[in-house]
Amino acid sequence: MSNNDIMKKLRVAMKFTDDDIIKVLELANFRITKTELGAIFRADDHPNFKPCGDQILRNFLNGLIIYKRGPMPDKRAPKAEGK
Repeated sequence: MSNNDIMKKLRVAMKFTDDDIIKVLELANFRITKTELGAIFRADDHPNFKPCGDQILRNFLNGLIIYKRGPMPDKRAPKAEGK
């Protein structure tokens, strides 16, 4: 299964639009245009098809974690002193 297949299946499972996917990627500080994203979802025999690289999939999954769970708490923040 290719990265493109994984992205397609996640898109359907999460009921995401292109704008939703772009927002999730931005949560992981990764920017992509709608045109680039559309090329990933094309059929592999289409002339404008673009293989989904590991970096895009990794950042989408990291952004999806932030989207679902929220940002990770800052570990450097001082802890409240207890009794």
